[in-house]
Amino acid sequence: MKEKITLSLDQHENARHGEEIFPLQKYVTPLWKEYPYVTAHWHEEAEFTRIEKGSCTYQIHLETYEVEEGDLIFIPPAVLHAIANEKEECMQSETYVFHMDFLGAKAADICAIRYLNPLMNQKLIPPFVIKKGHPLYEKAADLFEDINTEYDKKTPGYEIAIKSYLLQLVAALIPYCTRNTEADAILTEHAKKLKEVLSYIDAHYMEELTISGLAGICFFSEYYFMRFFKKYMGMSCVQYIKNVRLERAADQFENGETNTLEVALACGFSNLSYFHREFKKKYGMTPKRFISLSARAADFHEGVNNYHFYDS
Repeated sequence: MKEKITLSLDQHENARHGEEIFPLQKYVTPLWKEYPYVTAHWHEEAEFTRIEKGSCTYQIHLETYEVEEGDLIFIPPAVLHAIANEKEECMQSETYVFHMDFLGAKAADICAIRYLNPLMNQKLIPPFVIKKGHPLYEKAADLFEDINTEYDKKTPGYEIAIKSYLLQLVAALIPYCTRNTEADAILTEHAKKLKEVLSYIDAHYMEELTISGLAGICFFSEYYFMRFFKKYMGMSCVQYIKNVRLERAADQFENGETNTLEVALACGFSNLSYFHREFKKKYGMTPKRFISLSARAADFHEGVNNYHFYDS
């Protein structure tokens, strides 16, 4: 089983985390000045994270949280979230991504009906960030360490042990959950609209995108949409689209594409000089330099058995 370092994720993540019969995967995520974001996304699984070093900003369900070393984060399924670290210091976290079905969410029993399904459907809202001093912190921290130990050792029966620890985590969270209030319902509706816009941008970033067209997805006026988007995303919609296009271009370069013009056009840039300027501004180097470093890194990683994707 592999422990994967991930730098960015699609808005609606379709990747399978873990195996079908053991839907759990551990991720180590570093963010620093050159790679400062995990863009807004959501997925079918829940996440349990510990900040290992540094600090960063999480946006979860359209709310902003400052987190630091030692903090724990629990994100239920289908909740929109993003991470940003624009500081000089590197932030690194460890995350377990797991499907609630692994805990028995599909079972027709009281645990699924009263607790697991309401968590999945955002009828129960847990504390997303658990800091030192929170009455739940010590219990949750111990459970994270227990999961880490079992995941690393993989002794016979470790899957059952991890499942039991995750169920204990949910049980510990329940007393601190709140029922979905009217304010939560508004946030949920706003998150739904934002998801639709982000999904559309992700599917059509290579095409011409207009504010009026994106606002129409939400049935908002252009003025309200621009304020809405910046409030929740921390940047203008135009900036976000440009960022997505640059990330997709970098992905293509890392995957072996070397024709800068073709990549720029494929990613929605009609002006090559503008693409060069913005790419250098974001990545601190020209596309040509990025391609060269990516090729060298690929050769190196192949030589050391894919260092960035290693067995744990």
